[in-house]
Amino acid sequence: IARLPGFRFFGNVTFGTDISHLEYKQFYDCIVYAVGAETDRHMNIPGEELEGSFSATEFVGWYNGHPDYLHKTFDLSAENIAVIGMGNVAIDAARILAKTADELADSDIADYALEALKHNKVKDIYLIARRGPVQAAFSPQELKELLELEMADVSIDPAALDLDSASEDALKSADKNTADNVCIMRNIHIDPDLSKPRRLHLMFLHSPVELYEKDSKVSGIKLVKNKLELGANGRISSKATEETIDLPVGLVFRSIGYRGRSLPDVPFDTDKAIIPNVCGRVTDLDHDKVIPGEYVIGWAKRGPSGVIGTNKPDAVETTSLLLKDFSENTVDELDDNLKPEAIEAYLKSKNIDYVTFKDWKLLDKYEVEIGHQHGKPREKVTTVKEMLAIIKEQRARQT
Repeated sequence: IARLPGFRFFGNVTFGTDISHLEYKQFYDCIVYAVGAETDRHMNIPGEELEGSFSATEFVGWYNGHPDYLHKTFDLSAENIAVIGMGNVAIDAARILAKTADELADSDIADYALEALKHNKVKDIYLIARRGPVQAAFSPQELKELLELEMADVSIDPAALDLDSASEDALKSADKNTADNVCIMRNIHIDPDLSKPRRLHLMFLHSPVELYEKDSKVSGIKLVKNKLELGANGRISSKATEETIDLPVGLVFRSIGYRGRSLPDVPFDTDKAIIPNVCGRVTDLDHDKVIPGEYVIGWAKRGPSGVIGTNKPDAVETTSLLLKDFSENTVDELDDNLKPEAIEAYLKSKNIDYVTFKDWKLLDKYEVEIGHQHGKPREKVTTVKEMLAIIKEQRARQT
């Protein structure tokens, strides 16, 4: 896409802060919102606000060197950690916690995170899912990588793999990933004579109901045992029983889904956490008035569900309508004399230090070269200030 002649990239420009919604509309006939679901869902249980309770997004952003999470701190002296959820993000977080310093050393993890994780004291990591193995959202590849950890075993209660009839039926018609997941889990076996110092416990059919506190920090978690029920709509859901258990944990990471975030001056349905739309055409909140020239795709359009493959037909639907509207002159077109470069001049007039795709490639090349010097895929630059300084320096070298 970046090689196409009409493509341009403007990085380091914040919508609604650096340039407003109305300002954007001065320069473009159409706007497509492809902003995803940026925030995470909360558990809404007592104790969630305690020190030691985080979203997995914060942790993943921190160890990946994302500038927004650079200053986060995590008490990695905890021997027991709970990860709520069992999607790929949850698995990623658990895997990083379970890895040794040597396993992390040749990755592109941020240097400050690597240094902190060297002193990680974790022994037991509990991955907790409200439903069963058939409903697990991680990929087989993510699960296999857990089983290859040098110093951590993966355990699962055999009873969790004794599927109820609804789950057995669901498994028969499930996709290959789900079938592979269940097959892999059924073959997990730990030799007690070759046990490793760290353990990852896959706990299905449990939900968090409370975080316990000691000295204003997380000290434990209360879980309720669930059972599965087949609804009239054919969906398998979890229902709490009367049985509960307590686990002593010093850190909790939640990864139970995402929510969309509103953009300044753009309609937003707070209940559904999406930009209101009809088949991708942005509407007002009552859905009775289409806003000409504004469109939405992906999770911001329909909510946080599905993967890249799900988003492709979704994007086709939206872009087909955009092209149809343009051909039928239902879009308010701008002056033909307005040149594409006008937005660049406008950003410069506001002293916005925007980054082009060519600039990004300079930064990418720098990170990869420095990383290779240290035996890593890349050495991530973790502050925007440093990124801009490196880009400026690399630009100067090319002139």
